Amino acid sequence: MAISMDQVKELRERTGAGPMECKKVLEQANGDMEQALNILREKGREIGDKKRTREAREGRIETYVHPGNRVVALVELNCETDFVGRNEAFVQLAKDIALHVAAVNPTYLSKEDVDTAGQAEAAKSPKFYEENVLLEQPFIKQPSSTIGEMVRDTIAKTRENIVVRRFVRYEVGE
Repeated sequence: MAISMDQVKELRERTGAGPMECKKVLEQANGDMEQALNILREKGREIGDKKRTREAREGRIETYVHPGNRVVALVELNCETDFVGRNEAFVQLAKDIALHVAAVNPTYLSKEDVDTAGQAEAAKSPKFYEENVLLEQPFIKQPSSTIGEMVRDTIAKTRENIVVRRFVRYEVGE
């Protein structure tokens, strides 16, 4: 099947992948855009898994201040280079995570951070991780994706390791 430049352009705009990669994936998917998106997403996860061992010391600290100035969230999001730290996709990810932290108030960053009391609670409640662990929570603006999946998708776009290093949320009166 012949792949048009419009199809390549659309897939490139939706994913941030390179033009040749988009063309190859579209050919592999026989022009099916949804299947091509799934293939790229899976490739992105594989790339993300390979990059997890690389050190991420650059990045940004993002803030979200809720209207009324009663809730604020700070998130440190790290990447490998300052170039990616200024990348639009990286900046948007940082803003989205800060907004999410302000809205949902997670207790832990990852499953590995859950203490013994939390693990005992997790054994009782199947939704414990989804409700309390930032990287396992569905994103408030797009519940079909978790925060961890959003990080992996951005790793696939930027081709660098990205790590949510830490977060904090303050609310007046707490």
